[in-house]
Amino acid sequence: MRADARDNRARIMTAADDVFGRSPGASTDDVAKLAGVGIATVFRHFATKTELLEAVLTLRLERLRDRALDLAGSADPGAAFYRFFTQVVSESASKLAIAEALTASGAAAGEEARAAGRGMREAFDGLLTAAQKAGAVRLDAHFPEVYALLIGASRGATAAGLQPDVRDRMLALVYDGLKPRT
Repeated sequence: MRADARDNRARIMTAADDVFGRSPGASTDDVAKLAGVGIATVFRHFATKTELLEAVLTLRLERLRDRALDLAGSADPGAAFYRFFTQVVSESASKLAIAEALTASGAAAGEEARAAGRGMREAFDGLLTAAQKAGAVRLDAHFPEVYALLIGASRGATAAGLQPDVRDRMLALVYDGLKPRT
């Protein structure tokens, strides 16, 4: 891909992340305008809005996976686990908006998005295991339950439109339940 095409694609992805993250019903015209390119340029890179939505969702999941992998090397595994959990819940509204837009288009996530999701879950599982070994998360909290808490907190915070201070108090309650019993 030529340098100008790579630059256009990157601008389109950045714009789509912003536009669809704010409004699932936004159009590809809105993306093109924000990216500073013509609609034909958007469609040269992504044949359909669905392809663009999937690419943005995949990018979001890959970023979360990479963030979890970066945090995995932390000197404080407990803090790393809770930091990642907080980040996922804090960013959930825009990620869920993108996923909703994809669903509204009549499509399900494709293989790239599913693979990125698996990678993110595996990296989160690694953070959980390290936090448990460090004594920051109770040992009887298994991945399926903790992942369900992450999804539930994310969806709940988004659905209720929680303000950051309320969201943080809700997370403090969740975290109290995850801490080892003394």
